[in-house]
Amino acid sequence: MSPVFDFLFGQYSGYKSVDVVLEITAVIFGLISVGYAKKNSIWVYPTGMISTSIFVYLLLKWTLLGDMLINAYYFMMSAYGWYYWSKKKEQVHAHPVTVIQAKEYKMGLVLFLVSLIFIFWVYQVFDKWQDWTAYADTLTTAIFFVGMWFMARRKLEHWLFWIVGDIISVPLYFYKGLTLTSLQYVIFTIIAIYGYRSWKKILDKSPFLSLG
Repeated sequence: MSPVFDFLFGQYSGYKSVDVVLEITAVIFGLISVGYAKKNSIWVYPTGMISTSIFVYLLLKWTLLGDMLINAYYFMMSAYGWYYWSKKKEQVHAHPVTVIQAKEYKMGLVLFLVSLIFIFWVYQVFDKWQDWTAYADTLTTAIFFVGMWFMARRKLEHWLFWIVGDIISVPLYFYKGLTLTSLQYVIFTIIAIYGYRSWKKILDKSPFLSLG
């Protein structure tokens, strides 16, 4: 084995084969889901639910409690988003892409603060404040909670929350020994940048939609 390969994937030597296969499966469906999100396709939700359900199991095993809870939250919000996006009026989407309004930013701030407090409490209860990953996990969880909410509401700016959270998640997962998941977040970051541009073009073509 080359030193580079050992550096990137050597940590998997102690993992069960089934867990590695599950992580690969979750990563694949996660990438498919984000690809559908970029296209503004409702298929973002069923594919995402497969990925998040697997990650709930894996993250619980690896004691990343914040990200475990956020994947459970993703699963529930995906069910809501699936319903919300599928609503139509005379064959036209009842909830097209829009931008966040002032009152919605306030809602996002409240959700962010509540998420921080909740995840802090979870780590406190389970006494998991061993190193910096717990603090990074708490921060990314709060960011992703807000991003997922705005995504379900089909808001353009949700991509910005994904970009910030994805960038923080890359070193977090690599440090925890989840190289494949870390690489997934690198790709997520790139897709999120293009996703923002893609959704912005949708608004530019229909400027009246931006009024929410």
